[in-house]
Amino acid sequence: MGEHGPGSTLVAHVRTWRPYTLWYAGLVGAAGYVLAADRLVVTRAAVAWAVPTLVWIAAHYLGDYFDRDLDAISKPQRPIPAGLIRPRTAVWCGAVLALAAAATTAAVNYRALLLTVAAVGGAMAYNAFFKARGLAGNLVRGSLTGGALVFGSMMASAWPPAGVVLFVPVFWAHDTASNLVGTLRDVSGDRAGGYATFAVRRGARTAARTATGLYALAIAVATAGVLTLPDGRVGGLVALLVAAGLGGGAFGMLYASGPGPAERLSLRSHEVLVVERMVLAAALLVPGLGGATVLAILAPLLALTLVSQQTMRSRYEFPHSTAPHVPATFS
Repeated sequence: MGEHGPGSTLVAHVRTWRPYTLWYAGLVGAAGYVLAADRLVVTRAAVAWAVPTLVWIAAHYLGDYFDRDLDAISKPQRPIPAGLIRPRTAVWCGAVLALAAAATTAAVNYRALLLTVAAVGGAMAYNAFFKARGLAGNLVRGSLTGGALVFGSMMASAWPPAGVVLFVPVFWAHDTASNLVGTLRDVSGDRAGGYATFAVRRGARTAARTATGLYALAIAVATAGVLTLPDGRVGGLVALLVAAGLGGGAFGMLYASGPGPAERLSLRSHEVLVVERMVLAAALLVPGLGGATVLAILAPLLALTLVSQQTMRSRYEFPHSTAPHVPATFS
């Protein structure tokens, strides 16, 4: 690493954070808080946002550590295989962020500490074990965001209200679907690295159809849940309609190009889902905060997401100046 300056090392850390995904977990945590709170307490809302975000970044550091051998095969440009971040540095960064999340949680509601610990452990288990074991890996990954919603609600109350728990399947199903779409762009690398993901085992066609069904389930449950809310149902439903439109476009990409999605097309579909899921989380903020406030929060975050996806993501997913290894076709 001696040939790399501090500037390149800093950029490598920022790339590890995945700025284009950075805001989603916090939005979900904030949604849980707003759904559960009788009145808004800014400090508690901030914790509902911050802790899932800290865990999210910690999971990226630890996940890249566990994936370092796989990335050396399929994504050698990533910071650890490229020598920009040492493996032990990634572990230390992940551990410090996880400890910060745990300490913050304990200071506000010690009962939620189990959720924080489970989120970090689940993220590690996903990369170290479940990721290479078919649909179980996608389901584990999806469950982490459902946990963020419950965590947010526990920043407003001692225990999660039943009305919030009703929305947990939304994010579980949605992020399982999103994760499945993400694996479509990695089929050739996962196969080469010996990772038996669902797409590797069952083929891209089955993976895409499974993801589509799970996404439809997420939107259906979200719609039913919003209809049960006492206030702001119309605004929430409008935001859900926008999210569903974006989601339909994302999944439409997977079916509109012939026999199956190439890796870059799958990445493009996932990029749309990255934007869509922020709108989905924001839909649960609208009934509590109002459309104008939520739009003021969401608009700059969407702008940061779009800019960072445009400037960083393709470089993070594919080796520089090379085409994807093998198209991930429906089989």
